[in-house]
Amino acid sequence: MDDILALFPEHIQQMLHSAADWSVIEEIRVRIHSPLEIITQDSVYQLHEQLHISQEDIEYIINQLSEFSMYAFQEELKQGFITTRGGHRVGIGGQVVHENGKVISVKHIRYCNMRIAKDHYGTAGKYVSALYKNGYDDTLIIGAPQSGKTTFLRDLARCASEGIPELHLSSKKVGIVDERSEIAACYQGIPSFYVGNRTDVLDGCPKAVGMMMMIRSMSPEVMIVDEIGRQEDAEAIMEAVHAGVTVVCSAHGTSIQEVKKRPILKELVEQGTFRHIVTLSRKQGKQHVHITSSSDTKAAGI
Repeated sequence: MDDILALFPEHIQQMLHSAADWSVIEEIRVRIHSPLEIITQDSVYQLHEQLHISQEDIEYIINQLSEFSMYAFQEELKQGFITTRGGHRVGIGGQVVHENGKVISVKHIRYCNMRIAKDHYGTAGKYVSALYKNGYDDTLIIGAPQSGKTTFLRDLARCASEGIPELHLSSKKVGIVDERSEIAACYQGIPSFYVGNRTDVLDGCPKAVGMMMMIRSMSPEVMIVDEIGRQEDAEAIMEAVHAGVTVVCSAHGTSIQEVKKRPILKELVEQGTFRHIVTLSRKQGKQHVHITSSSDTKAAGI
């Protein structure tokens, strides 16, 4: 975790070295005038309650994040986060500068949430035989935050890119539209995670725009997209499907019924756009996976 440690001043680095078990850390939260907070799968605790984060500490962190050039990170700041070396995503809070309802920048940053990026090979691979026994199909992955949707997507991208000979699934051209830099977690254009040797990535590009760019310029056979939910996302997905591209995407939700409360997703699900719907959940630190086919949802009236 050297990439994360390097963001902190020396005295905080020493504290983290001695007190933190990096194998279980999911988030490190930094708040001005408060102790450093560590979040794991099972607990929340504060390091050294007597030592509060100072303005100088936060300024050091921001300088490290931006590599002393906040101007270069203005576009990312508008989204409320910066992706750093190693694929870690650092959310920021402070004073928002806006104009005509649009965020222009964020200044006086005083809060950071460092989400520790981890990759888990085989997370989705063991379900590929159930999902794609007859070839790659359009798939929607549903899950609450931190249920593993992005990790599942990334693993499916690798599977499609490399192929699975034992299942007679051939290697495909894969396109990832990574609006929030989480699937491939690109840093300066280079993926922090391995996403397959036949995979192309559009990093930081709005989903709907990126899907159309991919179709027109990169001719993907399988397209991977995270967190759909807007009308323009649905329209782009339908364009891709009609163009013969297999779409694998994710959406926030804990069940198919909950997802269908959102009009755009309800339309996609009820039209049978997705051959398979994968619902992810996490209980007592373990991921649970449930796969439903479109024919099952219609028969059950879901």
